[in-house]
Formats: sequence, structure tokens, C-alpha cells
Amino acid sequence: MIGTDSHTPNGGGLGGLCIGVGGADAVDVMADIPWELKCPKIIGVHLSGKMSGWTTPKDVILKVADILTVKGGTGAVIEYHGPGVDNISCTGMATICNMGAEIGATTSLFPFNRRMADYLKATSRPDIAEEAAKYSKSLLTPDKGSNYDQLIELDLNTLEPHVNGPFTPDLAHPISKLGDNATKNNWPLEIKVCLIGSCTNSSYEDMSRCASIAKEALAHGRKSKIPFNVTPGSEQIRATIERDGIAQILRDFGGTVLANACGPCIGQWDRKDVKKGEKNTIVSSYNRNFTGRNDANPATHAFVTSPELTTALAIEGCLNFDPT
Repeated sequence: MIGTDSHTPNGGGLGGLCIGVGGADAVDVMADIPWELKCPKIIGVHLSGKMSGWTTPKDVILKVADILTVKGGTGAVIEYHGPGVDNISCTGMATICNMGAEIGATTSLFPFNRRMADYLKATSRPDIAEEAAKYSKSLLTPDKGSNYDQLIELDLNTLEPHVNGPFTPDLAHPISKLGDNATKNNWPLEIKVCLIGSCTNSSYEDMSRCASIAKEALAHGRKSKIPFNVTPGSEQIRATIERDGIAQILRDFGGTVLANACGPCIGQWDRKDVKKGEKNTIVSSYNRNFTGRNDANPATHAFVTSPELTTALAIEGCLNFDPT
């Protein structure tokens, strides 16, 4: 599938080869002209083990970004495979593929598996799951003994929760080292705003997991110390979290539920709490944290992490808080 957004590879979470292109290429496709692409390299990411504790699918791509850097995936397709794949939900796989854009990848994809089938059935598309299952072994799964131009091994058993930044999504810090690294580099420890959502992490699963953390905090008399902005991923997500009480839990936690749009992730944020040029820190579950990306302030130190860790950090409002 060809799309006109850099995060079109989100569809790799459903086993699709989905590539984001520019307007001219899109016109070729719509005019039924063959779309041409230089044959990409194939980078394999072999996943083993199981995630546990605070580790999330977001941490897989944050670690891959650490290894490959923002340029390491250029001209390549990232193919995730191995026994660890079945430990990741369908929307989790979509998160990983989505953020492949930040390492320059042409696209990313996962093999079709039961987690995708479960998702399709749960979203009233069992016929697609059944059709895909027919071709799962022959077309939608890596061949045994596949040769990769580069192979990365990731053990999910030992993968720590990560926070990446500031100013680039490939500067990775395990949460256990974030506070020390921030102090050494004189980054502002106080977090001014936490934000969850964007196309990378705004699924119903993401919102419900954040609400679970918020609910537990509220039960202990705690809530967000700082502004906490929530961007649902679509109108369906917004309506569903409203219906199920998730949005209200996040509001009770101190959150503000914004419109379902890109929002602050692409700079749609008329920020008033700091002056332009004022050094400050924000943490989000977004995908990009380049200079001035979110609020047009070049002095904002933006960090990206999982929505769960973003929610937890909002409780203390400080980079040296480790909830794990």
C-alpha cells in the first residue's frame, strides 16, 4: 500500500508492506503508473523472549533507533521476526512499524500471526483474518534461512524501558540511567508538560493502559503534578474511551483530552506556560522530538517514551523518577 504520510508504515503492524511517499509519487500511483523504487536493503530484527514489567512495544523501536540511529534505516525495509513477535499485540506492532520512519526506513513489517488475527476478529473483520491465514506461511512469514543485509538481535527478557532524547529520537536512555544522564548534561530535570497520543501511541490499548496507571495513582491520592495532554488516535478511539470511562479517568488524573488530530506532535500547540527561548523539558509518547518540533521553542528539551512511562513521569514531574 502507498500512502502520503511518513507514518503509513503503521500498517506493518497488520503484516502489510505500507510505504509513505511524496505527492508526485502518489499522483503516479493514482494515475495507474507503475511506482518505481530502488531495491531496498533488508534489515532483520530478531526478537526473542517476553516483555515484562514496564517494558512496552515502544521500547523495541526506541532501542532499534539507538542501534541504527536516525539514518541507519535509510533505503531499507525493517523486518521483525522471531519467537518474541507473538509477545507483542497487534497495536504494539503497529507502534513499532510506525516509528520506523524516525530511523529513515522505507517501511517496517511483522509476519502475519495470531495477534493480528485476534485484532481483526475483535474489530469485526474476521473474513480478512481468515483470508490472510491462507497465505500466512507462503507469503506473510519470512522464509527459513533468510539472508539479511544486517541482523539485530533483541532479547525482550532483558529490554529495559527507554526514554529517548532530547532533540533526536535516537539518543536512548534506559529509565534507570535517565536521571543521571540528565544531570550530567545539565538538562532541565523538571518536566513542564507530559503528552500522550499521536499516531504512534494513541490506540485504545494505549489509552486503557494509561488509564490503569492513572486509576491506581488516584486510589493512592496522587495525580499528575503537571499539565497532561491526551490526543486520541481517531474519532473512534475518542468516542470509545469516552463511552468506557477511560477519558474521565484521565481527566480526573489531571489530563486534558484534546481533539483527535496530530496536535502538538506536529506543532499544533499554542503553548503559554513558557516563553520562547526558555529552557524546559517535556515528555511525550510521540515519535519525533527534533528541535522546535512540538512547540516551536528551540530551547525545549523533548523526550519520547512509551505512553505508560509518560503517564508515570507526570505523577512526579521529574526526569529522575524511576517507577520500575
